[in-house]
Amino acid sequence: MQTYIKRADESLIELGYTEHSFAHVAKVAHKANELLLNLGFDERTTELASIAGYMHDIGNVVNRVDHAQSGAIMAFRILDKMGMEVSEIATIISAIGNHDESTAVPVNEVAAALILADKSDVRRSRVRNRDIASFDIHDRVNYSVESSDLILIKDTKDIIIDLKIDTNMFAVMDYFEIFLGRMLLCRRAANYLKLRFKLVINGVELL
Repeated sequence: MQTYIKRADESLIELGYTEHSFAHVAKVAHKANELLLNLGFDERTTELASIAGYMHDIGNVVNRVDHAQSGAIMAFRILDKMGMEVSEIATIISAIGNHDESTAVPVNEVAAALILADKSDVRRSRVRNRDIASFDIHDRVNYSVESSDLILIKDTKDIIIDLKIDTNMFAVMDYFEIFLGRMLLCRRAANYLKLRFKLVINGVELL
């Protein structure tokens, strides 16, 4: 598993993508687990969310295109060989196969948590290009994010992606240009969990 994650990220380095290695998958695994735990799901369900979060990007070792689906197939083989119970495998591979915004649907609670955890991980440290002059829009947007957090407010049933952004690096509209699809997906994932999705940038609620 470690090798697949490492080699998948190496492929993305060659393609010029942001970091998708251990820092990213570990953060997604933790956030997905934490979200379901705080919503009162049982311990095993939260563990499945951690597993899905840790494995969700291994399909990039095959190709960036359709990496969610190839990753789900890879995860099936790995987990099946480990002897995991079939219904648990089904939950995990459904989540992995439905995490990328081009084809994603929050088909179960693990998928919904994975979507929210994955799409909320926007941060400067994921940008590997150190030549600011050559940044494309994805580099500029990610580099401008000084901090990001996924916040659950149980009393009001709000789930918030809270970003602190250096607006000298880019205009807020640039964020929507490349991430609007992701944010709409997050809203669908939140709805599945019976939550209300909000996007807050520099203290201003934008969605």
